[in-house]
Order: sequence, then structure tokens, then C-alpha cells
Amino acid sequence: MVSIPRVVIAAPASGHGKTTVATGVMAALASRGTRVAPFKVGPDYIDPGYHTLAAGRPGRNLDPFLCGEELIAPLFEHGSADADIAIVEGVMGLFDGQLGTGGFASTAHVARLIDAPVLLVVDARHTSRSVGALVLGMASFDPAIRIAGVVLNQVGSPRHEAEIRDSLVPLGVPVLGVLPRNLDIEAPSRHLGLVPAAERDDAGIQAMGAVVAEHLDLDELRRIAGMAGPLAATPWDPAAVVTPPSDLRPVVAVAGGRAFTFRYPETDELLRAAGCLPVTFDPMTDTALPEGTAGLWIGGGFPEMHATDLAGNASLREAVREAVADGMPTVAECAGLLYLCRQLDGHPMVGALPHTSAMTARLTMGYRSATTGRDTLLGRVGETVTGHEFHRTHCEAGDPPAWLLDGRPDGVASTTLHASYLHVHWAGHPQLAQRFADAVHAFAVRPAAPDLLHHGDRDIAPGLVDLAVNVRQPATPAWLVEAIVRDADWAAYPDPAPARAAIARHHGVDEAMVLPVAGAAEAFTLVARALEGTSLVVHPQFTEPEAALLAAGRTPTRHVLAAADGFRLDPARVPAADLIVVGNPTNPTGVLHRAEDLLALDSGILVVDEAFGDTIPGEPETLIAPHMAGRLVLRSLTKTWALAGLRVGYVVGDPTLIARLAAQQAPWSVSTPAVAATVACLADGRRLDADRLAREGAAARADLVARLTEVGLHPVPGQAPFVLVDTAAIAAGSLREPLASRGFAVRRGETFPGLGPTWLRLAARDPHTHAGLIAALLDIKEDACNEN
Repeated sequence: MVSIPRVVIAAPASGHGKTTVATGVMAALASRGTRVAPFKVGPDYIDPGYHTLAAGRPGRNLDPFLCGEELIAPLFEHGSADADIAIVEGVMGLFDGQLGTGGFASTAHVARLIDAPVLLVVDARHTSRSVGALVLGMASFDPAIRIAGVVLNQVGSPRHEAEIRDSLVPLGVPVLGVLPRNLDIEAPSRHLGLVPAAERDDAGIQAMGAVVAEHLDLDELRRIAGMAGPLAATPWDPAAVVTPPSDLRPVVAVAGGRAFTFRYPETDELLRAAGCLPVTFDPMTDTALPEGTAGLWIGGGFPEMHATDLAGNASLREAVREAVADGMPTVAECAGLLYLCRQLDGHPMVGALPHTSAMTARLTMGYRSATTGRDTLLGRVGETVTGHEFHRTHCEAGDPPAWLLDGRPDGVASTTLHASYLHVHWAGHPQLAQRFADAVHAFAVRPAAPDLLHHGDRDIAPGLVDLAVNVRQPATPAWLVEAIVRDADWAAYPDPAPARAAIARHHGVDEAMVLPVAGAAEAFTLVARALEGTSLVVHPQFTEPEAALLAAGRTPTRHVLAAADGFRLDPARVPAADLIVVGNPTNPTGVLHRAEDLLALDSGILVVDEAFGDTIPGEPETLIAPHMAGRLVLRSLTKTWALAGLRVGYVVGDPTLIARLAAQQAPWSVSTPAVAATVACLADGRRLDADRLAREGAAARADLVARLTEVGLHPVPGQAPFVLVDTAAIAAGSLREPLASRGFAVRRGETFPGLGPTWLRLAARDPHTHAGLIAALLDIKEDACNEN
């Protein structure tokens, strides 16, 4: 039970001057040494900014729609701790609340919830004696509301004042102050209301305080505030609703400065209670994110007013883009959504989202109930969140959207990103703060970001047995070398037509569906350049697709398959995207996904990397077919036929998409030897050879899996001629160097997104080589046991 003097400053309607009076009262009292707790009814961010400057402590919001009725008194008590008096500025007219609810979330509603008297501010510019009737009506409309005093604003003369005072005498409502016209202390406005306090100096606030001190009876105001009795409520405690996921204190970079001024103070308090360290950065001036950043929180504001400065800070924009692309947990509200877009009013922004945004003439404003059709960083299916929308810009919703606002899609979201126009008060929905904090803590302890340009050939060295590179044969077959050297006309410019015809004939498709390429690396570069829109890469996966997208200025989302699920693809869990890239069988897991699961992915364009498709007997689950609308399949001849030095591959798919890739391809990128190799490898007489090599590879894999299983390891079930295995049972760290010291080169798992250093990818070779590998692993295990 706490009793703090408190008063609500309200008005019959917007525009009567309650912000000027409330802010002035706070500043005047604070200048006298009074500890003032400032509050604002409703979702507004701008007025609390003025309150913060005036009172010297955070301005807070009291909104039953955003937080629920039951939290208003606890939040009020929390914000009033150690204060001498609480000043609460109302919203709109005294009884104006959510439409159609009988005044829910109105100033009067909040005044009842905190049992506070009301000081009514009335603009008298166009009236005189009618003020009495107005005040009488306001005072009698709801008997639970106590109008304890009136402040007359914009009074024109002493006679004007006297006429109004005379009308109020029968009511017994005292006049606490009279503000004459043309005081020039009102805050300037623009398209969304007042200019934020962060864009002004303290001089205007102090001027408000000086005028209020001169024209209002502050002692009488304090007496009225003291009329409020004890409030039976327990102060809200952020530590009671969120929990630190770990002992770490990961940094959450919180956007601030002049362009990003909208944030409820309880957001920072919840993050701190959840074990995070909010650190403010200014996207207009800071050239890098705070050191140790593991999460991003970019709230509302006016980026459209500062678009030139935001665009000019290219280094920070790039840092944010890379952080989002890297999967750093990111929450962006309204202005934050615009900042993450590719453009705002024609100015370049971060580009983490492919959308463009722009100012419009239409104001979008109102309370919203938000749901989601799939689990995201913040949202959960079946859960409803309340919030507020307030903007004049437009940005198309993504797929999947962050929220369905009363059924309308808004923003874009994934498991690591949540960007929306909706402002949410996290005190009313602390589960959102907990989910974000959980993701931030997890990101802080994840292994270092993998080198997307790392390939297995970097792990081999002279004298080491090569288990790192997945080329199936130790040397190019003699017949293939002869075809390349003898049959190819090296003096002529390359002509890919024979290769195109051979590929089409081999797969039974039209030649318009085929594009020869200089290996998968070129194919992924063409895809990244030619196919626009949102992109998603399913990991663990060959890293070249993501590297190519990043090099093209794209920001792909990562969907990481779980080891606990055997790295199996569940299409229902994969977010939608305009472009989805997935391997099959996937490198490095070796898992062969079902064709029906691949086709069930919610993608505008599906790109399947079947570089190892010809290494599996019968080539099951391939998506190559006579008709391939909306999909592309990448193939490589490198693995089976030992052609890594020539870079020989091709794309089969939708002829419209093939044409778009071809338009991006450099002239003569597929060399004459590569054309000759393609024709030779896909000749009808080589099908039996390819099938034999695939069966040999399957047998080699089975042998390696059996040997690894015998020593207590559990290889990932797969069908490619390589094996992914977690070696944590042998040692806590990477075995790459211990194995190298024993003569074996392996591909380390941490070079793939979604895997840690104890994972190894091992090329399947022959039983003798496998036996030597197992002996080396047992030797390493014994050494580890002796050390312990």
C-alpha cells in the first residue's frame, strides 16, 4: 500500500494545451527540488520525451490496451518510486478512448485505475462563459472522476478571464492558473505530432516551467495531488517476469539519437532483467555497432526526416546489414523497419530487407491486435499481442509477415528477425522480451561465424591423406583426358552448344531448359545476380550460395536444420522467401531430402544444389524433369569425374529462369575443354561407368559409417560419398589438427553455418584408409583420457 501525491492533467479535447501545462508543471516543480514522476496516458512516445527533460527522470506510459488494466497501478507505482509527486498527462479528450469500447484506455479510465484527481486544461480562445457549462458537463459525466481544478489557457484579457471565472463559481471548481495568449512556449509540431524532445534543447522546456511557475498556483496543485489516497498495488518488477538465460551480459545495441527516439523505458529494464546490457548507438553518427553486440533493437522515430544523414553513414549501414545477415537477433519497430529496408524515399538504407519505403499522404494510426501464422523470433502461433500503429509511410509486408494486424499482414519476420510497424509495450507482453533475450544469449555463445569462402582444398597439405575434398577419383580418367586434349578445338572460341545438347539429351529435357556453367560457383553467382527478392539458404549447406548472395548485395536468411532431427528438412518450419536454396544430397550432411518435401517449400523460386546427385545410385529424389516451373537444379561433373581443375557444371530448370541466368553470364565463361568434358561424360556409353562409381561410393560410405559406429560415434544418416560425424565423444574441440599430425586432412565442421568445431566431414575412400583413420581417432581418444 503506497500513497504518493498524484494528479492527472486532462483536457476536453486535443489541442487545449495539456502537454504545455503538464510539461511546464513538471519543469517548475523539478526546479524547486521536487522529485517528479512523469507519466503519459496512451501509447505516445513524443510527450514522454518532453517529460523526461522536464522532470529529469524517464517519462513513462500508462495504457490499459497495451498493458492490461491490471498492470496500470503496478507500472505507476514502479515509475513513482522515490518520487515526491506524480504528474500524469492525459490523451485526447478526458473520456476519449479506444473506439467502440465505452472509453477504454481513456484518460478517465487511467485516472480511475490509479485513483487520481483531475486538473482540466481548457483552451478559452473561442469561448467565455460556456467554459462553465463545459466544465460542469465534464465533471458530472462520470461520478468516479474528480475534476479538482481548472487551468485556463489562451485567455485574451482580464475581462475575458473574469467572465470565465464567474461561470465556474457555482461549480466550486477552483481555477489554479491562467495562461494568457501568445506566450510562445508551445512545442513545434510536424506530420506525426510534436517535434521530439531529442531534436530540441532544454531551453524551451525551462521556458515552459518558468511560465507555469508564474501563472499557476503550484502549492494548490500539490494540495490537490495530496487528495489522492493510498493505492493498493505492488510495484511492477521486471525481474519477476523475465529471467537471464545465462550468466553472460551480452550487449543489445539500441538505436538512439535524433532519428530513433521512440522507446518505452520498460523495454531497457526488461532487457537488463533478462541478463542483457542495452547500449545506445546513433545510426546517424556512429560508424560501427557497440563492441560485443549480440542483438539489435531499433525502435521508432523519424528516419524520414534524417534520411540523408542515415544514408551517408554507409559503414554503419553495412555493419547492420551484415549483422542481420549473420543471424543476429534483431527487433525493428516502425522507423526500425524503414531503416532496414533497401530504400527510404529514394535514399539507400541498410538493405537487410529487399523492400522500399516512402512517405505518403495517408496517416495510419490506431490500436491493433496482432497474431502470427507461424513461429518467429517474437511471435507464436495461437498468441495475441496488443500494440499501436502510427505512421505516414508505406512498406509492403514480407512473407512471412511479422504480424497479422487485425488480419492484415505487416512487416517481415524469421527466426532471427522481427521487423514491423507495430509498437509493442513489452511490459504488457514480457514473453517477447524473454524470447528476444534468449536469442541474444544464444547468439552470444555461438561459435565464431564460419568462413563462407572456405573449401576443403584449404585443409589438405603435402603428406596428408585427403579426406577433405570430395572428388571421387584420384585422377581424371585417361579416356576423359584424351577427349579433352585430342577432340577439343582449343584454337576456336568456346561454343557451349554441344554441351547444351548433351545435357538436354542426358536428362530428357528441352535445350531451352539447360545452361552450361563454369562449375557450381558460377551458377550461384548467376542466381544471386539474376533472381531478385528475399532469399533464404537452408543450412548446414555448401557455403557458396550464401557467399554469392552476399557478394551481390543480398541479405539471405538462414534456416538451420537441427542435428537432433538428423538434419532432415521439414518444409512447414522453413520460412517463405522469394528464393530458397537447398542442397540435395546436402553438403556436408549427406542427407537426401524427399522430392515432395522440397516441392512443398514456400518459395517463389526453388534452387536445388544437386552437385552430388550423380554420386547416388539411380539418382533418387532429383527434381530434374521435363517441366520445372519455378525451379532450378544445379549439377556438377567435378565430383564423379575428377574435373575440379576445369570447373564443369550446368543448370537445368524453368526456361524463363534459365534465360535470366544466361543474360548475366559472361561471354565464353565455359571453356572449350569444359565443353568437351561435358559431352564426353554425358555420352550414353558412360552411364554404366557413372553408376558403377556411384555404387562404389555407397559401399565406401557404408564401410566408413560402420567403422565410426564401432568406436562409439554416430554418423549422420545420409547417402552421399562422404560422412558427417560429431566427434565430441572423443574430444571437446576440433580434431582437425590432431588428425593432421597423424597424417589425415579432414573438413572441419565449424566452416559450415549450423555446425560446431567437433563436427567433421569425411570423404569416403577405401577400407584401408578408413582403418587408418579409426586408428588415429582411437589414438587421439587415448591421449585425451590420459590428459584427464
